[in-house]
Amino acid sequence: MAERKESKSKLSPSTNRLRGMDAQALAESFVDHLEFSLAKDDYSATLLDRYTALALTARDRLIERWIATQQTYYREDARRVYYLSLEFLIGRSLGNSLINLGIYDRAAEAMEDLELDLEQIRGEENDAGLGNGGLGRLAACYLDSMATLELPAYGYGLRYEYGIFTQRIVDGFQMEAPDNWLRYGNPWEIPRPEYLYPVDFYGRVDRYVDDHGRLRWEWKDTQRVMAMAHDMPIPGHRNNTVNTLRLWGAKATREFDLEPFNTGEYEKAVEDKAHSETLTRVLYPNDAVFAGRELRIKQQYFFVAATLQDILRRYRRTHSGLDGFAAKNAIQLNDTHPSIAIPEFMRLLMDIEGMGWDEAWEMVVTTFAYTNHTTLPEALEEWPVSLLQRVLPRHMQIIYEINQRFLEDVRRRYPGEDERARRMSIISEDGERRVRMAHLAIMGSHRTNGVAALHTKILQEELFRDFHEMAPHKIVNVTNGVTQRRWLRKCNMSLADVINHRIGDGWVTDLTELRQLLDYADDPQFQEEWRAAKRANKERLGRYFWEHYQVTISVDSMFDVQVKRMHEYKRQLLNLLHVVTLYNRIKDNPDLEMVPRTVIFGGKAAPGYDAAKMTIKMINSVAAKVNSDPDMTRKLCVVFLPNYGVSLAEKVIPAADLSEQISTAGMEASGTGNMKFALNGALTIGTMDGANIEIMEEVGADNIFMFGHTVDELRKLRDEGYDPLDYYTTNEELKRVMDQFDSDFFTPARPGLCYGLVHTLLYGGDPFMVLADYEAYVECQQAVSRQYADQHEWTRMSIVNTACIGRFSSDRAIREYAREIWYASPVHIELEPKETDAANSR
Repeated sequence: MAERKESKSKLSPSTNRLRGMDAQALAESFVDHLEFSLAKDDYSATLLDRYTALALTARDRLIERWIATQQTYYREDARRVYYLSLEFLIGRSLGNSLINLGIYDRAAEAMEDLELDLEQIRGEENDAGLGNGGLGRLAACYLDSMATLELPAYGYGLRYEYGIFTQRIVDGFQMEAPDNWLRYGNPWEIPRPEYLYPVDFYGRVDRYVDDHGRLRWEWKDTQRVMAMAHDMPIPGHRNNTVNTLRLWGAKATREFDLEPFNTGEYEKAVEDKAHSETLTRVLYPNDAVFAGRELRIKQQYFFVAATLQDILRRYRRTHSGLDGFAAKNAIQLNDTHPSIAIPEFMRLLMDIEGMGWDEAWEMVVTTFAYTNHTTLPEALEEWPVSLLQRVLPRHMQIIYEINQRFLEDVRRRYPGEDERARRMSIISEDGERRVRMAHLAIMGSHRTNGVAALHTKILQEELFRDFHEMAPHKIVNVTNGVTQRRWLRKCNMSLADVINHRIGDGWVTDLTELRQLLDYADDPQFQEEWRAAKRANKERLGRYFWEHYQVTISVDSMFDVQVKRMHEYKRQLLNLLHVVTLYNRIKDNPDLEMVPRTVIFGGKAAPGYDAAKMTIKMINSVAAKVNSDPDMTRKLCVVFLPNYGVSLAEKVIPAADLSEQISTAGMEASGTGNMKFALNGALTIGTMDGANIEIMEEVGADNIFMFGHTVDELRKLRDEGYDPLDYYTTNEELKRVMDQFDSDFFTPARPGLCYGLVHTLLYGGDPFMVLADYEAYVECQQAVSRQYADQHEWTRMSIVNTACIGRFSSDRAIREYAREIWYASPVHIELEPKETDAANSR
């Protein structure tokens, strides 16, 4: 460290190029990397080379801060937060890093001086294939906020070689292709081969008595895989904090077996290596088959086993013994995927560290907290006991013990209530015995939180009512949030400039400052600037549509957008029924006066989810019919965006006029898309579900379009015997639409294609109450059109939505986690910390 400090006092030109933040230094660093890191010059460099050189230039400016951050955490003996998530949908890193470093404009200037275009270079970066939907995007927002708020925090996940999949549309159907996002490398990651941990599977468990006469267990004859760390920097906004996202890649214990190699059996020689490294090859294997389920549980265990070893290693570097571990570490489980960490930590504490049960369990519960993200039964993970018993035999023993001790406590507190004990048990006895991972997570955590007020209410009063009655303090609410750095400052620079001109840029770190915009909501000049920014974004999206899909859209139309994971409860079908209703009205009266609409869909369906995949086909079939009909010209257009992801969202969301948040009430835990759209000035049409309710409370009921049955009304409707045919037979427009799908009007080349979905809606109980909400939805859409025709009033409502969305910043959410769940405090980072052991840098 002394040599390093001496070099700082005599900065060489090359060092200036590594650290300088002005345009000239950035340009020099860029040219250096192009030549010395990539061995390219102006003649041979590709656009990808230029992206890589600029990414390395930005990374250089993070490295010193990154090292200083870790050293400071050691020196201050900070209480650390570990955020465990199987998904981190971070998108592209270059633009976000430049913005958080405060050098975006200077980087653009540097590229311009070199006759290059920053936006074109940014477009070369692949979205990181580390997530699928809202869960992963939320985790990425939270990492950004933790660094911006200077919290000593780490993200832990898996380094998937392939993302969920690349979605292609062929003849209207979703086709899945590999998402090889690492094909050209990742300049943001740094491999850490020094952090390599063994992870075991299968085997058997032996009991023995140790030298102190205590009964112990030994897990033997296992199959071993190694976990290797890969680190990515997570910079805070305009501070010196650079936290770490550590991702685990699977490695074989040996590169290959020399004996079969020497005898000519080359495939057999590398078989173990190939099999072991399959573990982190793909995000979310298809768990509709047994092999997929087994791989998925192995992924989850591999992830938490390596993470817990790493956390213990880091703690031990500056502490002897584990007595103070819980006081210095908080572990957050993002959904049930990492919940196998609870029995794994018990195994480490008892079998490896020699702790007794009570001491180990107290440490586990004090350390862990759990975020629940769903009320859907199929999304609450349950694993067959037989599968866990085979793959993780020691952990199944520990789960049984946790369950037995917990149920003994239940029976003491509620004598004679066997049904309560059965409901609360970790082990489900209905049919095949299964392990309820959500119950395990609740038992092993000191806090469980929902992610919106309604969602938490459902957890407390319905889904986990027994747990809430037993420990009323345990289930709390932390409503989700999004980072305004990416979801306004980065993705909507035209609107950000309009805002900054009026109120400054303090909102970038304090989103509540946007409330100052209320003073300008009726100002004609400001409204004109606001509309100009929206139009610029619509024109940008229109160019993208033409360049990529050869689809022409009218920027004068209302952009009506529903982009999210394809799922029946999100009710893309309800939106589609309305589209066909509009189509029919225009066909009946081609001279119909109406607000022109471009209806934009986007989202991926899980490969094994047939109903969601069929919805995509139906959307594309309707789009083909609508867009080829001259009667629809400049009135109605339908577009499905293939391969929707973070980078595409950054183009779509700023251009949206109307945000479709129309899930079945009580089924969307929170949503974050609703927040991003409102932040960018889109008005919401939505149900009383998730965070929609809280958004309505903030922006006012007059500035949002709410419709449909509430949770209580749907419950009553089901209890009274909901019959979707009643709605079909009494609503002529609905009947006509359903008959068109049933008669193959939109799919004449494939008779009977829509039968399954039509049958589910009419005769299968319509489980997501699509028909029950159809009439209210269509009426609400008519109100939307009337309002959009009054552009002064629409613009005022748009400004109010942006102004009042401050509560939904991820900064607010992380402050609540830190205060109420993690008990963590900020640690300020200086660029020149006191001398410390250089080894204490990771």
